[in-house]
Amino acid sequence: MVRILCVEDDVTTADYIAKGLGEAGFSVEVSHDGRDGLFQASDGSYDCIVLDRMLPGMDGLAVLSALRAAGVTTPVVMLSALASLDERVRGLRAGSDDYLTKPFAFAELLARIEAVRRRGTQTASADTPVTKLLCEDLEMDLLSRRITRGGRKVDLQPREFRLLEFLLRHKEQVVTRTMLLEGVWDYHFDPGTNVIDVHVSRLRKKLDEGGAKPLLHTVRGAGYRLGDS
Repeated sequence: MVRILCVEDDVTTADYIAKGLGEAGFSVEVSHDGRDGLFQASDGSYDCIVLDRMLPGMDGLAVLSALRAAGVTTPVVMLSALASLDERVRGLRAGSDDYLTKPFAFAELLARIEAVRRRGTQTASADTPVTKLLCEDLEMDLLSRRITRGGRKVDLQPREFRLLEFLLRHKEQVVTRTMLLEGVWDYHFDPGTNVIDVHVSRLRKKLDEGGAKPLLHTVRGAGYRLGDS
């Protein structure tokens, strides 16, 4: 049975969600506190998480960021009364798969849960056989989340890890800014910042540490390419 974790401090809303999802055939567990929700979600055993933005104990964005930093890829639908564009972007940037503002219709929440689960299942199915990504002497172990370059360990921040994973999955290909914004930052528009340039620069510096041959190249006017020369 599909397992859903609902992290929502408003008891009425939590009961409403749990009742509806239960009637739809899901197994639902509820947490009313951010820290408790993080603890429950950290084992990665749920098929989807419905996460409120404003929570006692630990803010929803902090919960989400901690989960993603720990490598938990469970699809997350974030709920919030904060409907501004900036807030939606913050939620997506933190790693949510969808963002639904309150008040909402249960039918829409159910449809969004089903949609993010389909995307997650398709991705997992395509990637399951792959446990390591390689490019020249660069290796990424997806199970241990360990990265080495010529045997040297490379320590990356969570977003840098996602960036490198995306580049490795498209090695020897030109990857555009739009591809990176959608694949790494979950943006479906260009926010007009230099966030990509900053992260690429930091990643390149870490990969080339110790005088290693450059692997990450800028393709003028097009994007970036990971590969030999």
